[in-house]
Amino acid sequence: MEEAFRPRGVQFVGVNVGPDDEIAEIAQQGIDFGVPFPLVKDVDGSCAKALGVRRTPEVAVLDADGRLRYRGQIDDQNRLGGARPQPTRDDLRLALEDLLAGREVAVRETPVDGCLIPEFAAATGSTAPRAAEPVTFHEHIVPLLQVHCQECHHTGGGAPFPLMTHEETSSQGAMIAEVVADRRMPPWHAARSEHFANERGLTSAERRRVIDWVRAGCPAGDTAKAPPPRTFPDGKWEIGEPDLVLKAVETHSLPADGFVDYRYVVLPHLFLQETWISAAETLPSNPAVVHHCNMGYFQIGKEFDDSNFITGRVPGGTAMRLDDGYALRIPAGSVVGLQIHYTTTGKPEKNRMSVGFRYPRGVVRKELKHLQVTTSKFAIPPGAGAHEVRASRTLPCDATGVGMFAHMHLRGKDMTFLAHPPEAGDAGASGPEVGPDRLLSIPNYHYDWQQNYRWAPGDKRFAKGTRIEVIAHFDNSRFNPFNPDPEATVRNGPQTIHEMMFGFFFYTDDNETLDLRTDPKNGHVVR
Repeated sequence: MEEAFRPRGVQFVGVNVGPDDEIAEIAQQGIDFGVPFPLVKDVDGSCAKALGVRRTPEVAVLDADGRLRYRGQIDDQNRLGGARPQPTRDDLRLALEDLLAGREVAVRETPVDGCLIPEFAAATGSTAPRAAEPVTFHEHIVPLLQVHCQECHHTGGGAPFPLMTHEETSSQGAMIAEVVADRRMPPWHAARSEHFANERGLTSAERRRVIDWVRAGCPAGDTAKAPPPRTFPDGKWEIGEPDLVLKAVETHSLPADGFVDYRYVVLPHLFLQETWISAAETLPSNPAVVHHCNMGYFQIGKEFDDSNFITGRVPGGTAMRLDDGYALRIPAGSVVGLQIHYTTTGKPEKNRMSVGFRYPRGVVRKELKHLQVTTSKFAIPPGAGAHEVRASRTLPCDATGVGMFAHMHLRGKDMTFLAHPPEAGDAGASGPEVGPDRLLSIPNYHYDWQQNYRWAPGDKRFAKGTRIEVIAHFDNSRFNPFNPDPEATVRNGPQTIHEMMFGFFFYTDDNETLDLRTDPKNGHVVR
């Protein structure tokens, strides 16, 4: 845009408002992204205050007399946590065209979806009375961070900044207060009436505690009252140092912007014998460009089916680590393949994928299995606000539930998992009909936060013949701010302009007792 308007006498200037950003870092960012206009630092916040901007990225347009003519978003493509494939309105461009044509700017101000600028940041959300006792970082905030935040917010984790120390956390205090008050963080999308072993949500009292701490100026408190620090595996692997690392042969080159078709990679390793794994992780060399990545195995000479799925890397997710006694089987004669969904960052990027596996250290008693409850036979009409799609699969055995995972695209609105017990005749029982058990409801599905929902071991048991039904609704209306095109009829497809309806149900067979001993060096069964 700057290149287009430069010959017409428009001067662009980038203003950095980060209080902790150094001049050298700002300059390096300009080099990395090829910024063709000046970058300056708003050292004391006076520039942002004078212009009335409150968030990043927010733009202000001044005319030749220094009068403010437009303030707001550049366009509506990007938002917190994700982006539309294309903007539906170029607000900055339209404002400049009006101004250069001598017209009044038609839309003088637009809302901005972004991070609060510290100069204007205030603790938000709660109107409840402040805590009677001072809330301090070491005594009250660290325990919450350890349970709900540090899994991602640690050095080398998937989040953009760590929250391990008082300095790291207090520097983000205002934004933390906002996203906690808005319930955007910690990310958790299951209905509040349903409980899972990996639940992240804060209680109302815990939310007030965080907001009170920020309001009070983020006091550190007594370090002696802090719990022992949480530790994470050294190095780059979340699962710890893998027993087997497979690296893709190809390094992918990505454009600065636009859509990138799904990329597919077959890793250079043939499993000559049946191999059992207890942990698996996909690791990009450049995590910023990988939105999600699916991993599965392919048996040479056989067709791929949904049972070949191993695991995936998704926003807000964690690597696959199975409890002792559980493992996943890769059959002899298999290779591992990846399906990669890339996103662009504004500059050309490169990425090379790696996969890490860990082998079981003890006896393998159960094989992790799953049902993919899915359908591709749907067509979402233009403008439909809650188009329903259903699919179901039947459990082939008495089973113990492990967890669930939902996947849709930008029009995904909600998803519910139901368990219908076997019919009375099949089960040999009598009595009134038993209704379905609601296992999981995601009332406000978020494409940018795809999480798994795990039960505590042994919590959920299902009889053979139980039908697992997944009901999804899709919002193809103009009221969906993430909708790429409300005029389109939407069908199944791989890109975010298409849709998908996948419900994963993970379980183990109650009648299975493998008692396999495997070699920790290669995952093979010891005969």
